[in-house]
Amino acid sequence: MSIVVTGATGHLGRHVVEQLLEKVPAEQITAVVRDEAKAADLAARGVRLAVADYNTPETFDHVFSAGDKVLLISGSEVGNDRAGQHKVVINAAKAAGAALLAYTSAPGTLKAALADDHRDTEAALLDSGLPYVLLRNGWYNENYTEQLAPVLQYNAVTQAAGEGRVSSAARADYAAAAVAVLTGEGHENKTYELGGDEAWSFAEYAAEVSRQAGKEIAYHPVSVEEYTGILTGAGLPGPVAAIIAGVDASVEKGELVVDSGDLRRLIGRPTTPIAESITAALKG
Repeated sequence: MSIVVTGATGHLGRHVVEQLLEKVPAEQITAVVRDEAKAADLAARGVRLAVADYNTPETFDHVFSAGDKVLLISGSEVGNDRAGQHKVVINAAKAAGAALLAYTSAPGTLKAALADDHRDTEAALLDSGLPYVLLRNGWYNENYTEQLAPVLQYNAVTQAAGEGRVSSAARADYAAAAVAVLTGEGHENKTYELGGDEAWSFAEYAAEVSRQAGKEIAYHPVSVEEYTGILTGAGLPGPVAAIIAGVDASVEKGELVVDSGDLRRLIGRPTTPIAESITAALKG
């Protein structure tokens, strides 16, 4: 029996594997990667590697074994058929007789186009008959703090979210929730709505960056159309830019405020405040 983590060298996947290594022996962990070289450090610590790609179904034929617990981390190729990619993993896990498949989804309140792939994947997972856990992850602090360079360059936080609020938490928090589910008991066929303890607005975010950076950072709200244009001007393909800008429209409607308390309960501690992640980003 193994705990299998797909996308194990991605931002979230690495956090999950690192935290699993603190809880279970390395030989009980299988890291699914596309590039074995990127996981050499994990292999050196005793983690089993499986090379597979969501876009190549046959590569998953021998990844899973009966009794495995699987964490399916959603693909990062926004705008592609992510649900189709995810079904490859679901089908392979079902064929192998996996004991549990946990999926990193999006909040149930999110109506933006970005959520469509997640809802389609959830439906496929429920149809499969596999014991499941839906980890409906809210937004990551790092979605914003990793984009601080242009904010500091132009002294402005530019978003199309109006006065909307976001219940974000650190990637490490969401990883801890996944680890709790994979190493604990009694999570089968449950749905967790995950978000940070405190919701914040972009005006508050700009004020906190100002405070920590020691210079005036303004919040510059724009329309969804303007924001789409800004993103395409920065090099994003038009359809992807539209999807990302659509998330801001959802923020303005309150669709990314998650107040269930599920994340805090699963990880057994408060979630990481946005201010703490801003500090880490400015130091980095």
